[in-house]
Parts: sequence; structure tokens; C-alpha cells
Amino acid sequence: MKRILIAITAAAAVCIPAADACTSMIVAARASATGRPLLWKHRDSSGDMNFVERTLPTDSTYGFCALYNGGDSLLLDAWIGVNDAGFAIMNTASYNLAPDTATVRDMEGRVMAIALKRCSSVEQFDSLLRSLPRPMGVQANFGAIDSDGGAAYFETDDNSFVRYDVDDTPEGVLLRTNFSVSGAEGEGMGYIRYANAQHLAGAAIRAARVSPQLLTDTLSRSFYHSLLDRDCAADTALRWIVDQDFIPRHSSVASVVIEGAVRGAGNGPVMWTIAGYPPVGHVVAARPDSVPDALRPLQPGFTCAEAVENAARMRLAFPIDRGSGQRYIDMQALRPIMDEQRAISLSNYNSKP
Repeated sequence: MKRILIAITAAAAVCIPAADACTSMIVAARASATGRPLLWKHRDSSGDMNFVERTLPTDSTYGFCALYNGGDSLLLDAWIGVNDAGFAIMNTASYNLAPDTATVRDMEGRVMAIALKRCSSVEQFDSLLRSLPRPMGVQANFGAIDSDGGAAYFETDDNSFVRYDVDDTPEGVLLRTNFSVSGAEGEGMGYIRYANAQHLAGAAIRAARVSPQLLTDTLSRSFYHSLLDRDCAADTALRWIVDQDFIPRHSSVASVVIEGAVRGAGNGPVMWTIAGYPPVGHVVAARPDSVPDALRPLQPGFTCAEAVENAARMRLAFPIDRGSGQRYIDMQALRPIMDEQRAISLSNYNSKP
């Protein structure tokens, strides 16, 4: 516990700002097409590069793999990951919890890295949150699953949290974007994205058939807008669209689904990862004890090959450099790229390691 307190306190001055707009889902095993729990995070961040790396176990900590910001050579801030015990965690930033007035802030990634090292269950993460020094430096919806069927969101501010268990829902599914159910009503962000995700996953949720592929290759590639009730990718007459309130955004840097383990089932967790802007990428599988080189930080700037290649394809979808060009998507260029990358994802899912 003393080492945890030191790690949290010492990190305050060097932390990287948290992601600013993410969409996420927790799926219980009973609602999953694979019979295994799912933890999904469509990640938005001001940093446009990511990588996945493995941390080795010690006598007192678990080994794990996690997604990091490009340049994080010390592996300080984990943004979604899973460990050898089958415990997995991610977060979305929340903007309607108690006001953040603390001098310690943006510690979400640091807290998740500590949790991956030390927690084997959702219950242990609950205990970790209770034990951390206040203020915790977080304003987040933490989502966690484990191999014993635990699955919950923890809506967490500097001093407290409210827990929502997936098993308390009839569907076995919970969603979060950038507001907290326990927070100030009507405040926060991500309400349209929340409705987008509900619409896109609704049939699969009702049928208890939510799959990893649905999350990475439908929701993370979708240009459905719930307020307009329009799928801008399906309307082939549209060439240019404004990048506003879709699940994928110009700031989207990854889509990751952790397909969890089920104790006694013999299959370990898989971390299906699109590194980079999800509509132009494809999933690559990692495991807590094995990360492919395509996702590891082997490129200049401490990022991965998948993120670099993805960035080149993204420039085709956002070809306007001048003025506010990054707000405009060339759907004519993007549609064939999405079809190509979706096919690669499907092949990778079908050849699951």
C-alpha cells in the first residue's frame, strides 16, 4: 500500500492529460456471442499514436498487456488492458461528476496501471479505489471485468465512487460515454454517441449476441447519427460530411475489445486492438503474455507500426489541411478503405489465436 501511495503522489507532476471523449461498453458473458465477457473502449485522445506492450510479472504483481500513449517509454499510464489473472480495466472521462478542484489530476491511466499489476478481480479493484489517497486525481467511469464473472462500472471522482454492476441489468450490458449516471443530470458529454451505440448494438443486445467484431467493426466504423437518424456512410450520394457526434471522431486513436476469460473454460483473454483511427484500421490480437510486433513500440517516437500505417490511411479520409479541414471527412475516399480493413479484421477474428 505504501508503494501505491508513493506511485500516485510522485506521478502528479508528470502525468499526461486523460482522453477527452470515449465510448465504451461492458458485456456480461450471458449477453456475449462468444460466451465470454467483453470490455470495449473506443478511445479518443489528444495524442494521435498508441502502442500495446507487455509488462512482466514479479513476485508481488501480475503481468499484463495494455494500450499506452505513444512516447510513454516508462509504461506509466495504461488506458485499457488485461492481466494474467484475467482482470481487465478501461475508462472514459466523465464531465458531470464533482468539480475537479484538486492539484492532483489526470491520474486515470496511472490508477489503471496499478490495478493491472495488483488486482485479480472486480472486487479487488473496488478495494483498491477505497484505499487510494484522496484526492485520487480522477474524474472517470472505470469499467472492469474478471474471470469469475465480475463486471462493473465505477463512476469515480477525487474522493468517492458509485458502482454499477452489469449483473443488475436485465440485458447484461452497460454503456458509458462522457457522463456519469450518478453525476449532475443533463451535464457532461457524449449523449448523442451514447444513443448511437444503443441504436447500433440494440438488436445484438436484445438477442444476447454482442460480439467483439460488432464493437470494433460496426460501432467503431459507424457514421450513424442518432439525432439526425441517418447513416452517413450508407448514403453513397454523400461525399463530404462534418465530423460531429459520430462514435468515431477525428480525435479517435484506438478501438479495443478485451474478450475476457471464463474460469475453468480453458481460454485466456484476448485484447483485440485497432491502433489508430478505427474506421481505417483493422484488429490485431494480443494476449497478456504475447503482444505481436505490429502493436509493440518499435517505431520512432515509441509508437507501433499499426498506428503509423493507420495514420497514412487516415490522411486520405481527412485530405483538407487548410483552415478547419480536419472537421470534414471525404466519405468517397473512406468507404473503400473501411471495406478493405473490415475484411482484414474478419480474417483476423476467424483465425483467432
